[in-house]
Amino acid sequence: MGTAGPVSMTRLAAAVVRAPFTGQARRELLFCLLSLPFGFFIPLAGFFATAGLAATASGPPWADRGNPSLWAVLAAAGVAVLLTVLLVTTGAARALAAACRGLAGWLLGDHILVPPPPRPARSVPGRLASRLGDGPGWRAVAYLLLKLPLALFEFYVAGVFWAAGLVNLTYPFWWQSFRNHPSGVHLRPVVVITPFDPFGNGHFQVATFPGTFAAFAAGAGMLLAAPWVTKAVVTADRWLIRSLLGPGPMARRLRDLEQTRALAVDDAAARLRRLERDLHDGAQIRLATLAMNLGMAKKKLGDHGDVPDADAARELVSAALQGAKDALGELRELARGIHPPVLDSGLADALATLAAGGAIPAELAVSIPVRPTPAIETIAYFCAAELLANAAKHSEANKIKIDISERAGVLVLGITDDGRGGADPARGSGLSGLKDRVAVVDGRLDIASPPGGPTQVTVELPLRAG
Repeated sequence: MGTAGPVSMTRLAAAVVRAPFTGQARRELLFCLLSLPFGFFIPLAGFFATAGLAATASGPPWADRGNPSLWAVLAAAGVAVLLTVLLVTTGAARALAAACRGLAGWLLGDHILVPPPPRPARSVPGRLASRLGDGPGWRAVAYLLLKLPLALFEFYVAGVFWAAGLVNLTYPFWWQSFRNHPSGVHLRPVVVITPFDPFGNGHFQVATFPGTFAAFAAGAGMLLAAPWVTKAVVTADRWLIRSLLGPGPMARRLRDLEQTRALAVDDAAARLRRLERDLHDGAQIRLATLAMNLGMAKKKLGDHGDVPDADAARELVSAALQGAKDALGELRELARGIHPPVLDSGLADALATLAAGGAIPAELAVSIPVRPTPAIETIAYFCAAELLANAAKHSEANKIKIDISERAGVLVLGITDDGRGGADPARGSGLSGLKDRVAVVDGRLDIASPPGGPTQVTVELPLRAG
């Protein structure tokens, strides 16, 4: 425990030093640079359109500074409205939104779904009405307007933290060559740009060679901070892109319903195939063996009179009896896999039975004032069973805690073990299948499993399905 602190600080320092040189930092910086034009598109287009209109009608509005033109202000507002309408009706807003989505997908890995196209119409008024009612187009315009302040921040981050930071690093290297002058000559101090003085107003100046090392330190600090500041700005931009440039809430809901319906169909088909395979490979073979043993026993018993081979007949009947018991046991297991009978007494009793029969000692805490629907109880039970089985198989844990409660109309199942951690749905441990099963009822599954543990899995389900 005594070395945990220094090791953590060493890792943190190494991560800070490596951050400016990572591929993610380069991609986020490139995204800031390439997405800048989107923020200035509408303001620049509106400015030039207004200036051209004003110059054509009454000369440039700035010609008489003492008499500002109200007409120019109204013209600017009219041009802004006209420009936003044109962006939507011509489809230009959608084209710009597509470029933004492509840029986010290429550099940031955010693959935003394309919203549905406008409703088709044959007549010109119909097409115009469809365009004017195009929600994705108007959301694209909203993104372009909100992008302006973000573009200013992105320009600030790229120009000050990255570019000026690199320039500040060079001060000690060129100072002796370019500032080498006779003793009687006095040169002006050189301004150092910092995040607190991005315009170089002279708050930080270097007049001597030793002072260049202060500029070097400032540049190093700016470069070390640059990836984190860039990430903050890019995160805000990504949030806007996801919120405004993808499908609307109803379209997203429809897409989610289609996905969950497909998952439900696939899950049901997989269950039927598994049930058919279990019946074919288990109970069906045992019942066929039972029938064969009974047939052979009948032959040994004969049709009438004395039994020629009573001992052999008894063995066959005993084997048939054992086969019938085994087949009955397998059928019970199959029925329990479809719907565990213990769930009839409630989810709390079912989880208590599950915890008591587990390979790892489990502590159970239940607080469910409102009983969920049977479908939700079944999903929660099978999630708990699968997670307990995974823990017993992979975690090397000594203790498991099961906590199930109801919070604001949501059933929350939490399972924590003190094992070695490292649980990953991508490695085929059954967790990806659980995510699909939970998603069918609009639930969610979160996994926190750092190497070394502990592993905490949280399943959230609505109290009612549908």
